[in-house]
This record gives sequence, structure tokens and C-alpha cells, in this order.
Amino acid sequence: MNTLLFPVILAGGKGERFWPLSRKDRPKQFLSLDGSSRSLLQSTADRLLALTGGWDSLWVITSNQIAEGVRQQLPDLPSQNLLIESEGRDTAAAVAWTSLEIKQRYGEDAVIGFFPADHWIADQKAFAHTLSAATQLAASTAAIVTLGIKPTFPSTGYGYIEQGEKIGSFNELPAYHVNRFTEKPNRETAETFLSTGRFSWNSGMFVFRAGVVLKELHTHAPEIIEPLEQHGPDIYPQLPKKSIDYALMEKTTLAYVLPVDFGWDDLGDWNAIERLLKKQETPNVELATHIGLDTQGAIIYASNSEDVVVTIGLEDVVIVRDRNVTLVVKKERTQEIKQILKILQSDSRFTDLL
Repeated sequence: MNTLLFPVILAGGKGERFWPLSRKDRPKQFLSLDGSSRSLLQSTADRLLALTGGWDSLWVITSNQIAEGVRQQLPDLPSQNLLIESEGRDTAAAVAWTSLEIKQRYGEDAVIGFFPADHWIADQKAFAHTLSAATQLAASTAAIVTLGIKPTFPSTGYGYIEQGEKIGSFNELPAYHVNRFTEKPNRETAETFLSTGRFSWNSGMFVFRAGVVLKELHTHAPEIIEPLEQHGPDIYPQLPKKSIDYALMEKTTLAYVLPVDFGWDDLGDWNAIERLLKKQETPNVELATHIGLDTQGAIIYASNSEDVVVTIGLEDVVIVRDRNVTLVVKKERTQEIKQILKILQSDSRFTDLL
């Protein structure tokens, strides 16, 4: 049985909640948001390459719109390992197509891992240890393994996984059958989840054998896998737009979870910058030249080092200056950036801002 892991980076997202820094020609995965010189995509590739030992085993699936950018960011990625979607159809189609391609090349026992391009991982050693355990479980069992992040607060922005019966330990990490997946709960429900000690955050990272996931897709999402098998990726624009959680994970009986704790953030919006970079002794997170008077709890970013941001009497706001746009938003309302983009899309005067 093949126990080599074939990691796949899901790099087709838009990262709209990081607008105006994230735009069509420069999506979130091309940005460096943690103070390093490496983009999120490059950092994801770096930590996965440390597990594979080389580029031949690493795959990326992305959209036609940003494929050239992916090539520029990852020049050593083999061209045959870059799958380009003609139209984004969410993660279920991406998982199905990539799994078919890897099965064709390496057989149904090939162990595949899927990893979003925009995650931040603190402890690389613990991450590698976890993936070794997930690979062992997937190689030895008809399992769709998900990595469950140990929750640190009652988040209402993440999905949750409830662990059921323990099925054993892999690489000294306990593994559990999944009882259920729950989408973003309200605060009271999230607090209840944490109090039980049985729930993890859904990281969106999965590991399984190609044959196992394809069989489960035939059972639970035939409307996605069968057209791909019959017509190949040319059928892509006609596929239903579904997440892998909705299309498969919430339905399969083969879901298993490894509860893990390696320091993780999905960098979902501008508030993630504060979680990564906030220092206790400083009142704000400043990635810009900032002159402030009585301003605290602010996240301030400017892409041009010559721009100066001046604030007076502000609290708990995000200020982003990029090219010809300045965004000012309360931290608690950053999720509504998507609504602003819809307004901009409807007005031809603002198409160059997207």
C-alpha cells in the first residue's frame, strides 16, 4: 500500500475579506500577511515540501484567472502538477478532479492530502507529526481523515467537528470517528461545544486514499464525480458549485478526526493580522507609517511605505491603504467587506478597484 503523501494546495480562492489588498490580480494567497517575505501560497508549499522531499509529489489546483501568478510564485512546480479550473466550482469539484488525476497517475491507494493555500501554521514540527499520523490512518483504513483544531475560544466563525468513538492511535495521536459536523454556531452553542471537550474546529484539511474518496463521491455526490469521469475537466463549468463539506463530509460514514494543536489560523479577514502580530506592549498593529493620537486597538496597513496614516481618537478599527483605495471599517464588521464588493461590482466606475 502506498504511504507516500501527495499534498494538494487549494489555491483558487479570492480572499475577498482582505480587500482592498486582495484583488482579482493579486488574491490573498499571493500576499505576505505574517511579516515574512513569503506569500501564503509559498509558505504553504514550503511546509508541504518538507514532507514530500521534492516538487514531484506536490500538486496545486487553482483558477484560470490566477494560474500565471501561481506559476510565478512557484516556478519549480512541475507543469503537469498544476490543475487549472476553467471556472471556480468550489472545493468538491476541486477535490474530485484532483483525486481522479492522482489516481490515474499513481493508483487508487495513493494517499492524498488537501490543504488551503491561506492557512498559517505556527509549529511546523507538530504539523509534520500530525500529517504522518493522518497518512498512516488513511493508508491503513477506509477513512476520510480531517484535522480538527483544538479550539482556544468559542468561535462563531468556524465550523465544528464532534468526535465520537476512539478508533486507535497513529503516531501517538488519538483518532476518533466523527459524530457530526456543525456549521458556524451561535455564541451560546459554541460555548457549550467547548465545555464538552469533544469538539474541534474544522480546519478544512483532509487526507484519504484516492480510491476511498472517489467511491464515497460516487455514493454521495454522483452529480460531480460522474460528469468528470465521463467528460473530463471540459465539463467543469456545468458542475454544481458545492463545498466538499456539504457534498461529502457531512454525509459520509467514513469521516475520522485527529484533534491537533499546532498553532493554526485560517486568516479569514483583517482581524487575523491582530491575532498573528499583536504585541502586548503596543496599542495597535501597524504595518504602515502611522501617526496616532489616542488611537488603540487598530489594525493599520499601507502597501506604499511613503503613505502616512494619521488617526485621532479611534478605537477597534481596521484601516487599509492600497493603491487608489482606503478602507476604514470597525473590526467587528470586517465580514461585511463582501457586501461592499457587490456594490462596486454593480457600478462600472469601480471595476478597476476589484
